[in-house]
Amino acid sequence: MQATTIAHGGTRMRTWAIVLLLSLLLVLCAVYSITVGRYDIAMWDVWLILWDNVIPDQAPAWTPLQADVVEVIRLPRILAALLIGAGLAMSGAALQGLFRNPLIDPSIIGVTSGAAFGGTLAILVVGGGYPVLGAAFAFGIGSLLVVKCLASVKGRTSTLTLVLAGVIVSAFFGSAISIVKLLADPHQKLPAITYWLMGSIAATNYRDLALMALAIVPPSIMIFLLRYQINILSLGEDKARALGSPIEIVQWTIFAAVSFISAGVVATSGIVGWVGLIIPHMARTLVGPDHGRLLPMSALIGAIYLLLVDDIARTATVAELPIGIITSLIGVPFFALILRRTQSRSGWAND
Repeated sequence: MQATTIAHGGTRMRTWAIVLLLSLLLVLCAVYSITVGRYDIAMWDVWLILWDNVIPDQAPAWTPLQADVVEVIRLPRILAALLIGAGLAMSGAALQGLFRNPLIDPSIIGVTSGAAFGGTLAILVVGGGYPVLGAAFAFGIGSLLVVKCLASVKGRTSTLTLVLAGVIVSAFFGSAISIVKLLADPHQKLPAITYWLMGSIAATNYRDLALMALAIVPPSIMIFLLRYQINILSLGEDKARALGSPIEIVQWTIFAAVSFISAGVVATSGIVGWVGLIIPHMARTLVGPDHGRLLPMSALIGAIYLLLVDDIARTATVAELPIGIITSLIGVPFFALILRRTQSRSGWAND
């Protein structure tokens, strides 16, 4: 008993040490990322400009142009990268625990493809702007309702039927996106649709950031509050029912939360793939399968990861690359490596 208590205390101290280290790394990466770009700004000047919002400096040592670059252009996209990375990573960790499957990510329930179709349709009809955000979000949430209707049989939903319903809805909206591309003007709207689908936060402003925060932060808190229920469901539905867990309520609460996060990301930034698939594996390697530790760790690592991906997108070539391309290029080999090395010790070995 005493040995177990000591081991538990050691695990908790190790987790807190990792959290503090990653939190410090997150702050440093965020400030460094503000200095990255075509217009060079020293890190010290970035600190001074940001601190000026707390205590105004009567004789600033920076120029108004530098302040605009930091606060108007770069800061919104940095915060957007943090929100998107954390939200998608938490969503992936929650779904992997819920389905007891390391190959699950938010796109499995059809929300990503539904939101993508809504955005492409709005670009085709309207051409851009906030109607794209509204249509993407509406179709993303609507796709969840369609999946729910297809997967529910006599008021109950099994994991298998839910996955199959998600695959059906994703395939339908994928075909619908192809039709929209076929109908789009090849000189103007088709390039806009293609670039938007690749995922980018280059044009993020504070209004987009507010919508993103509204779609990501409350659902992420909801997922974290259900962390113990996810632990129970990760044991399997039969054991969860024996323990008295309200399986359907927990499932659909998490599905709704993940849908809001995914729809918010696609509506504001396009499709950003692989984050929810590979980041939970990295977090699970550090802190184990307990979602009380796994979810916040996934959020931290996901935020840092997407921040670094955005830095690469801005500096790798003369023209800025869509972050969706980079996450795919990194995600495929990285996921194969992580899955091979950690599956046997990450809580999935006996599934």
